[in-house]
Amino acid sequence: MYIGLFVNITSRAWALPILANMHAGVAGRQAPLLAATGAGRTAFAQSMDHLIELGLMERNPGYGHPLRPEFRLTSLGITAAAFAGKIQCVSADEDQDLLRRSWTLPVLSSLRAPSHFNDIKRNLPPITDRALSQSLKAMEARSWVCRSVDEVARPPRSLYRAINTGGAISRVTASEISF
Repeated sequence: MYIGLFVNITSRAWALPILANMHAGVAGRQAPLLAATGAGRTAFAQSMDHLIELGLMERNPGYGHPLRPEFRLTSLGITAAAFAGKIQCVSADEDQDLLRRSWTLPVLSSLRAPSHFNDIKRNLPPITDRALSQSLKAMEARSWVCRSVDEVARPPRSLYRAINTGGAISRVTASEISF
């Protein structure tokens, strides 16, 4: 999967959990997916519309009840859902709030090897300095990212590397994401 698509998928908080639950076998109807993800109705609807726009999901044309729509994965969506399922498997339930943040997963994907701030930013062209900084701080607070400072260099430079759950997610995404 190309990093641009991955950034686009993760821009909606509930898109990845929806895909992971579809991969796990949860029925493609709104009520079971809402219950499985724990999303609110409005955020869920926005994430579903986003996944449909990306071509990862579609309304099931053979299921005609308008008040209880049914969705299914497209061929591209099946691949994305399998990938989302792998990410969900290596993270705990208490980590889901951090995973739903927009830049967490793309930043972890770029931390295949220890990297400097500007190297991470270069891998993720649409990210702003502020968004990257906040994402790294949130992951550092959760012990997903370790920051070390090279004080010998002038000016001193920070080096970031994925550890613990962040490292596990980074390893899972390393083979799937291309930059």
